Amino acid sequence: MAKKLKIGIIGSGGIAQSCHMKGYESIPDLCEMVAVCDMNPEIAKQAADKFGISQTYTDHREMLADPEIDAVSVATPNKYHLQPTVDALNAGKHVICEKPLGMNAEECRIMCRTAKETGKILQVGLQSRFSGPLRFMKEYVDAGKMGHVYYARAQALRRRGVPAWGVFIEKDKQGGGPLIDIGVHVLDLTLFLMGYPKPVSASGKTWDTLGKTPDLFNYWGQYDRSKFTVEDFAVGMIKFEDGSVVVLESSFMGNLSGDPFQTQLFGTKAGAVVKPYGGDESVQIFTEVDQQLFDMKPANVPNVESAHVAEIQAFVDAILNDKPSPVPGENGLILNAIFDALYKSSETGHEELVDVTF
Repeated sequence: MAKKLKIGIIGSGGIAQSCHMKGYESIPDLCEMVAVCDMNPEIAKQAADKFGISQTYTDHREMLADPEIDAVSVATPNKYHLQPTVDALNAGKHVICEKPLGMNAEECRIMCRTAKETGKILQVGLQSRFSGPLRFMKEYVDAGKMGHVYYARAQALRRRGVPAWGVFIEKDKQGGGPLIDIGVHVLDLTLFLMGYPKPVSASGKTWDTLGKTPDLFNYWGQYDRSKFTVEDFAVGMIKFEDGSVVVLESSFMGNLSGDPFQTQLFGTKAGAVVKPYGGDESVQIFTEVDQQLFDMKPANVPNVESAHVAEIQAFVDAILNDKPSPVPGENGLILNAIFDALYKSSETGHEELVDVTF
């Protein structure tokens, strides 16, 4: 494509302005934002003024009718991912949709089928895999240094970190709590490093006691406890077709030390702890050579200033150079299908099958 890509933004609030739009702004020679859409016209105008965009809309369908627009970001609340994404794909636009891809696996199936039918890129907004530590670790794993990664422990835990804004605490609008809000990131980066094995079944348990307790401190301010309908803590065990297992832990509130966000990999040749935003301690590798045990920290982890900007740059590059989606919609479907099984398992008390067909 010789001309610069023309980009539209659907949902122009915080995540759009601080992440997606900054990403497009970073590569002005390759793309330009030409339209923003938000149900709230004041937010749409604010975003347009901030980034120098002339066209604003309150109805995404009107925006998508513009034949000049090549691709869109869908940065709406989870409840409103499905329809704008499907409409954009059917209108011939490439789409990057914020995580989680859908409220549930069924929504993801519809989006994945539409992307396949239209031949357009569908990318899931999972920026953590674009961080420096993940780039280093992916190369290390793909080079065979870890052997077969047969077990992983993924943690996205907050001691007191309930989002006090937006709709993060309302299940009918969000689909779930920390499991699908922050657990989605650590599970994605874990499965990405493991080669995205096919999940078979999952067993899990969720709790909502702390999130509903009115007198507990919250770092991010007060919120209406009566509206808290999501879990505050979730744990699950996921089994995969290749025999590997992942244990996932995620919380908005938990009585623990710190706020660990990391994955621990156990391979037949080496193990590792990976923290995508962990600074000097972002990657630690544990291995053995000639019956000597080694704990290693790489000194050449790539420096990525913003993983959010990097994911947008990868999206634009894929479109311009006819590459596959950097984060395929199918990955989003796998994640949502696992969460569906974990939530169902918590209700039934039984291990549940994971369905990733579409």
